[in-house]
Amino acid sequence: MEVFILTISLTHAVLSILIFIVMFFGIGFLLNMLLRMSWLMAIIYPIVVVLIIDEVKVYEYFTKPKYAFQLLGEKIMALHSIDIIILASGLVGAIISGIVIKLLRKQGYQMF
Repeated sequence: MEVFILTISLTHAVLSILIFIVMFFGIGFLLNMLLRMSWLMAIIYPIVVVLIIDEVKVYEYFTKPKYAFQLLGEKIMALHSIDIIILASGLVGAIISGIVIKLLRKQGYQMF
């Protein structure tokens, strides 16, 4: 088994974190605005993360669950700390979108 050492510059790390925050804030904000479910993206986000890090097809979670979840566990354990920070920043963006929508609705703004 080969070990690959991934080096990422500080600039790339900061930009990746900001991109994930903004991207999932935007997606979460739009979903919350259209579907009127303030925490929908925060609930869906773990599924999105699994789809990002896993190489198993979705149907294999139902047809070969032992294999799929075992491979998922290995992939999660193999993540580097910067990968975890970047993925967590997406969750932060999704949570911030829920907070912003709640505050806007509390102040009387009606979206659609």
